[in-house]
Amino acid sequence: MIKRKNKTQAANKTTKATPKKPASKKVMKKAVKRMAAKGKTPEKKDSKKAKPAKAAKPGPKKAKDTKAAKPKAASAPDQTNATQTAPQQKIDNLPLVIHGQYIRDASFENPNAPQALRAGQPAPKMNVNFGLDARTLNEEGLENMFEVLLSISVEAKRDDKSVFIAEVQYGTTVSVGQGVPQEQIHPLLLIEVPRLAFPFARQILSELAVQGGYPPLLLSPVNFQQLYVERFKNDLAKQA
Repeated sequence: MIKRKNKTQAANKTTKATPKKPASKKVMKKAVKRMAAKGKTPEKKDSKKAKPAKAAKPGPKKAKDTKAAKPKAASAPDQTNATQTAPQQKIDNLPLVIHGQYIRDASFENPNAPQALRAGQPAPKMNVNFGLDARTLNEEGLENMFEVLLSISVEAKRDDKSVFIAEVQYGTTVSVGQGVPQEQIHPLLLIEVPRLAFPFARQILSELAVQGGYPPLLLSPVNFQQLYVERFKNDLAKQA
């Protein structure tokens, strides 16, 4: 009897793949041409391992410039301003030079506060007095140097009671030109200098009143020539 072969063995025999033959040189050339037409190039595998690049030795660093910038020399102060001790002001059309202006004395009395500060009360009456004085100053290198004092006293009253009393003495140092006659120096000092100093003294009195709790004190302009004539009318009559 003829033995039948096992079906599984026959199947195994038919499924065994035969080894493929290496591609010929012609086939390889055709593949290369196709790759080149498509813009691709076959990568060649380098069998040799790439050696790591040697680290570069650090070279000597350039020395930084250690020269510091030289500071600029400070400009010398103006000697003319440094030696000037007081501002000077030449008065136009007058033979006068003002060397200084200052508060000689100032005071403010508020005896009936806070009752005097209540709203709804009548305005107080103002009693204003002026004083004029001048004296000679002996200054080296300066001739005809004088100090002129303008004194202003203001007393506010309501129902014969003092509301406040404000006083100021404002001083001005001036020098008179050498060409001024001696008889004209006195009226020049007590008329023109107080006229120039009055706005500053009036401002001081106004600020004193405001600090005392009252409205600003605004004094009317003053005719200092008339004040001079009234005060020295007897001396002027003797000179005439």
